[in-house]
Amino acid sequence: MEDNKNETSNIVWHQSDITKEDRQKLHGHKSLMIWFTGLSGSGKSTIANALQHELYKDGSSVYLLDGDNLRHGINRNLTFTEEDRKENVRRTAEVGKLFVDAGVVVLAALISPYAADREQARKLFEPEEFVEVYVKCSLQECEKRDPKGLYKRARLGEIKQFTGISQPYEEPQNPEITIDTTVMSVKESVQEIQSYLKNKIHLREEV
Repeated sequence: MEDNKNETSNIVWHQSDITKEDRQKLHGHKSLMIWFTGLSGSGKSTIANALQHELYKDGSSVYLLDGDNLRHGINRNLTFTEEDRKENVRRTAEVGKLFVDAGVVVLAALISPYAADREQARKLFEPEEFVEVYVKCSLQECEKRDPKGLYKRARLGEIKQFTGISQPYEEPQNPEITIDTTVMSVKESVQEIQSYLKNKIHLREEV
C-alpha cells in the first residue's frame, strides 16, 4: 500500500492550454451532467435516450452513458455487490466529468441506489453542472412492467443482488427534478426536463 501511495505522489496534473470554457464556446452551449436515478424498469434509459434525441435536434453536443452499456465495457469487471455498485457510480461519474470538461452535455442513466454514492458523484462537478433526475416509480409498477424479466428472476431467487428486492434503493431527498413515470409519459417527462434546462441551465445561451 505504501508503494502505491509513493507512486501516486509522483503523478502531477497536466494543465491543458484549452479550457472547458473554450470548448463550451466551440459547442455553443454550457456542458453539464444530467444524472438519472431510479429503480430498474422506472424508465431511466428510455427518458434519457429521448432527451438525448431532443437535445441533439436542438444542436447540442450530447452523449448518453447508459448503465447497462457501461457494464459491457469500462465496468464489465464489476458485480452487483454494494462495493462494486459504489465503484460503478464512481467510474461513471469520472467519465462524465471528462465529457463535461470536453464541453459536452452528458446524460447518465443507472440505478445508483445509494444516496452517498450519488452525492460523491455530484461533488466532482461545479454546483450548476450536476442535475439529478429522480425517475420515480413504485416497486409494484416496476415489477408490473418488468421489461427485462429481472424482477421475476429476482423473486425466484435466480438473481441474488437486485435493487428493490434483496438490496435497498435510497430515494433522492432533494433532486433537481423528479419525474413520476406512473403518471407521466415519456414525452411529458422530456418536456419537463427541457423546461428546467432552458430556464435554469441555459444550455443554448452564449457562454
